[in-house]
Amino acid sequence: MTLLSADAALARILDGVAPLPEETVPVEQADGRVLARDLAATLTQPPFDASAMDGYAVYGDAAAKPGDRWTVIGESAAGRGFAGSAAPGQAVRIFTGAPLPAGCGTVVIQENVAREGCDIVATDATPAKGNIRPAGVDFAAGIVALRRGRRLDPHALTLAAAMGHASVPVTRRPVVAILATGDELVPPGTQPGPDQIVSSNPVGLAALVERAGGTARLLGIAPDRLDALAARIAEARGADVLVTIGGASVGDHDLVGPALRKEGIDLAFWRVAIRPGKPLMFGHLGKTRVLGLPGNPVSALITARMFLVPLVQAMTGLPADAQEHETAILTQPLDANGPRLHLMRAKLGRRHDGLLTVAPMPSQDSSLLTALAEANCLIHRPMNAPPAKPGDTVIIERLRD
Repeated sequence: MTLLSADAALARILDGVAPLPEETVPVEQADGRVLARDLAATLTQPPFDASAMDGYAVYGDAAAKPGDRWTVIGESAAGRGFAGSAAPGQAVRIFTGAPLPAGCGTVVIQENVAREGCDIVATDATPAKGNIRPAGVDFAAGIVALRRGRRLDPHALTLAAAMGHASVPVTRRPVVAILATGDELVPPGTQPGPDQIVSSNPVGLAALVERAGGTARLLGIAPDRLDALAARIAEARGADVLVTIGGASVGDHDLVGPALRKEGIDLAFWRVAIRPGKPLMFGHLGKTRVLGLPGNPVSALITARMFLVPLVQAMTGLPADAQEHETAILTQPLDANGPRLHLMRAKLGRRHDGLLTVAPMPSQDSSLLTALAEANCLIHRPMNAPPAKPGDTVIIERLRD
């Protein structure tokens, strides 16, 4: 049976995906959310001509030259502007961000004047209209400064607040229900029995979901019984995505497929030409998209990065191709690859000339979490790639900085 390529599998997973409906959230709670609509400024920033420096606002907007003299008639500070108007030969003490007084058009910084009683004398030249931030130089009311599809970060949120928005329209976070399966699993913090292991995959998958912009809903562990699986699958109703972990292969105890078929899944594909992670399953249960991941921890997390993360991002309105690939210089030889895309855990380094280097982890066993935690990138070995030698360039994807 010909296996589906990774690109073809991702295309099927993303087929028909659209951003989820809009909701409004307070701006201080919108970090990481994705704008559902363009956001226009309701205010002008700055709302007035303002001083860019501490100094003196002098009458007129001509250049100031050494020896020019003005009499100081008042003060303009942020939040407390000067109420009067300057006349020829007059200046107003001014501070950064304060409104420019009427009649003044140039600010001479305080380092460029000498104070002589109530007068100041310029000691250095200042260009015409110098050290002034014109009204609206940052943004004007009505201008669209943040576009739909922008993931809101601290910088964008600061801008949104400055534009006058106490709340922002964002796409709803997709709800991802995560179900671990297997008699051998116990929750973290539980002492495993002689034939058991800790169910660690949901922890990492939930973190991936949250970082991608979704909301993780942990459904716990379903034992290897069709009735128990059906009950837990029923708990996922209303979720945008159901992720199952393990039990999707063809062994006597792999019951996830039969349980989903019993519930009426419309199966899109099963098995993909990737390593690790071949027993990957995808389909639909009504409006819920179902992604069946392998049970091995490395396989589950890597396939989730490849397929679940883009799905969640697409549902929030982000581009689904957010994973960035780079190239690095190989430091160790690699054997020829087989008929599946091989995603090899590896570590990045730097050569003396600054070029990026990469070395595969000594073991690529898909059950080794220590190697995955230590790795900071994946080497992408294309299907049927020939042997590679040190010095060759390979494609890599960063897992972390």
